[in-house]
Amino acid sequence: MFRSGRVRPEGRSGGPGQRGTGTLRKVLLTGAGGFIGSHLAEELVRRNVAVRTFVHYNSAGSYGWLDSSSPEIRKEFDVFAGNVCDPNGVRTAMKGCDAVLHLAALIAIPYSYHSPDTYVEANIRGTLNVLQAARDLGVEKVIHTSTSEVYGTAQFVPITEEHPLQGQSPYSATKIGADQLALSFERSFGTPVTVVRPFNTYGPRQSARAVIPTIITQIAAGARKIKLGSIHPTRDFNFVADTVGGFLAALDSRAGIGEVINIGSGFEISIGDTANLIAELMGVEIEIEHDDVRVRPGRSEVERLWASNAKAQNLLGWSPRFGGVDGLRKGLEQTIAWFTKQDNLARYRVNTYTL
Repeated sequence: MFRSGRVRPEGRSGGPGQRGTGTLRKVLLTGAGGFIGSHLAEELVRRNVAVRTFVHYNSAGSYGWLDSSSPEIRKEFDVFAGNVCDPNGVRTAMKGCDAVLHLAALIAIPYSYHSPDTYVEANIRGTLNVLQAARDLGVEKVIHTSTSEVYGTAQFVPITEEHPLQGQSPYSATKIGADQLALSFERSFGTPVTVVRPFNTYGPRQSARAVIPTIITQIAAGARKIKLGSIHPTRDFNFVADTVGGFLAALDSRAGIGEVINIGSGFEISIGDTANLIAELMGVEIEIEHDDVRVRPGRSEVERLWASNAKAQNLLGWSPRFGGVDGLRKGLEQTIAWFTKQDNLARYRVNTYTL
C-alpha cells in the first residue's frame, strides 16, 4: 500500500532553510515498537504518510507499543519484523521506501555497563546496515537518531551542537560512533543524512528505567518513600510530542542534510526538583531515599544537560510546545494521566529496579 502525503512539522513553521522533501510514498521507521518510535509511527499515519514499521522480531509476535495503537491507526502500519543487526533484513525492509527514520538502538545506560558488546552490535553495526542499504538503494533522506548523552557533562551551557563529545558510558560511546558513521556517509558518498539529537524525552509508554516513569509509578503504586539514585544532576526534559515534531521537521527539510541538530526544551531542572514537581502534581508529599544500585559510576554520571535549540529553530522551523517550567508541568500532567490508568500501570514492575 502506498499513500501519498507530505509531512508537516509540529512546532512553528517558517525557518530560513529550504523546506520540503517532495511527495513521500513510504517511510521506513526502525525502532517503531519502542517508546518514541511508536508515537512517531502514529503521527506519520495521522499525517497521511505511508509507514513501514520495522519492529524487533520475537517469537511472541509482539509489535511492542504498536500493539497499543488504536485499531484505526494500527491497520495502516506495514509491519516488518526483523533485527537491524541483520543487513539482509534491513535491506529487504528498506526496498520501496523513499526515506528512513532510524530510531532502533539499545538505550539503557545501566545495561550498557552490563553488556557493552550488544551495544556495539545494535548501535554501530545496526546503523551501518541502515546506511549501507540507504546508499545502495538511493534513499532520499536518512534521519539518524543521536542522544544528548554523547555530550557528557556540559562544559558550557546551553549545549550547542559544537559542544565536545564525551563517551561517559558504553552506551554514549556507541552512539558517538554511530553518529560519526552517519555523518561520514554524507561526506564520503553524499548519502542525505541528518542527525537528530533529542535530549531527555519523556511521556506515555516510556520504560521505567527512565527517571520520570520511575517516580510516577512508585507514587501511583502507593509509595511515599521514593527510591532514586543521584538527584543533583540536571536534565533538559523534552515531551515526546515535541521530540516527534523534531523528527518530522527534519524529515520535511533539506536544510538539515549533513547537520547535527539538537531537539531540546531549552529548560534545565534537577532530578530532585523533578521528583518534587511530580509529587506536587500528583497531590502527595514524598521522601526521597538514596538507592546505591541506581547510581552510575562517578565518572560516568552526566552531571548537567541543557540544550540550545537555536539551530533547530533556524534550520527546521521547529521549537518546543512544551518548553520551560510551564511546558514541563503540562507534559508531566499528560504523562501522569497515562501512567496512573490501571491498565497502563499494570504493565510495569514498580518495585523492581529496571536496568
